[in-house]
Amino acid sequence: MLETHNNKITPPQAVEGTPKATGDINDLLALMARLRADCPWDVKQTNHSLIPYAIEEAYELVEAVQEGDVEDIKGELGDVLLQVVFHCQIYAEKHQFDLSDVIYTLQSKLIRRHPHVFEADKLADDESVKKRWDEIKALENAERERRGKPKRSLDNVKAGSALMQAQSLQKEASKLGFDWEGIEGAIEKLEEEIAELKQIIPADGHKPDAALKAELEKELGDCMFALVNVARKLNLDAEAATLTCVHKFKSRFGYIEAQLAAAGKRLEDSDIEEMDALWEAAKRHERSS
Repeated sequence: MLETHNNKITPPQAVEGTPKATGDINDLLALMARLRADCPWDVKQTNHSLIPYAIEEAYELVEAVQEGDVEDIKGELGDVLLQVVFHCQIYAEKHQFDLSDVIYTLQSKLIRRHPHVFEADKLADDESVKKRWDEIKALENAERERRGKPKRSLDNVKAGSALMQAQSLQKEASKLGFDWEGIEGAIEKLEEEIAELKQIIPADGHKPDAALKAELEKELGDCMFALVNVARKLNLDAEAATLTCVHKFKSRFGYIEAQLAAAGKRLEDSDIEEMDALWEAAKRHERSS
């Protein structure tokens, strides 16, 4: 069994030989330790390099739950768990904390935030539970302030995709008076940012050096942030709008691939002119469906 709390952090021992799947968390930790010891890709990862994978796995879990395929859901939950175990392994190697500390912290938080379940503090309905939850979180925030981490005005914005965070940040800032009255100012800002980006885009065939690439990233980010602000002003959800576009693109590209296959061709055998014509055909097909 895992210990509930550690004073001395020791990384898990790597499994020897060829392991078997057992469903035991300790065997999973030993497997992860082995991968960190012997797999070249796993060895070079850091907590920061794993961030994109954690985000990706969370979205794939959401998609699996929405589709309702139980086998896919199990697989995606496992992938999310892998991210937790992977991060814990790396932190344990640095003797900072391990999985048992993460579990201990979670258990403490759940017990602390549910006095209506574990103590005599009985609450009648969901609204009462939410009110007490907010009171407990306020106490936790006060404790964070005592540790030198003051709560700031935009701390209410939760982690999420960049688009979700951008829109939430703008919404919170608007409540504090940092906003244009109408949409015109947001559109002018978007046009201004696009103009600044266009000024530094290199000519075709010219690869940007590291410094220019960093500047391009900054200016492109400014454009996207400004575009999200336009979406907010239109009472549209930037994330939902982008996902609609993603699904539309996948559908249209699938149409192109299917039409080429019906003609006995592969994507690699086509060219941009033919694919663009099929893209327009896909649009007409959407309108007629």
